[in-house]
Amino acid sequence: MDNNLKRSIILEHYQNPHNKGLIDDDTYIKTNMNNESCIDELNIMVKIEDDIVKDIKFDGEACALCISSASIMTDTLIGKKTKEVEKILENFLNMTTEKEYDKELLGEAIVYEDVSKTPNREKCVLLSWWGIEKILNELKNN
Repeated sequence: MDNNLKRSIILEHYQNPHNKGLIDDDTYIKTNMNNESCIDELNIMVKIEDDIVKDIKFDGEACALCISSASIMTDTLIGKKTKEVEKILENFLNMTTEKEYDKELLGEAIVYEDVSKTPNREKCVLLSWWGIEKILNELKNN
């Protein structure tokens, strides 16, 4: 993907993030994620019904990469079965650590394919994805 297009997508999701804003609803599973090495802190809410991610909300104080990544993540994962979400998560994490991955599964999240070249920004991009992984792991363990 062209670097200018990547920047444009990231900027659009930062300036106009999708699914940003928390709601008062006890049917959502909630988690708080923060990056010890910078300002990034996100609260993430996920609604799962019938093994399908029905909705994801997030909010917090974070950099452009963190906010845009969370926005793209919500678009990528909402409506997917939890097994599909796990596969997408695995591929996203593999992409960011320069392991083999399936580009087709990632949609717009492919804009972060070069983040491993700037290790100080990896956590910014990964924070929201780790939050979803944390929630799914908690569900499995309960």
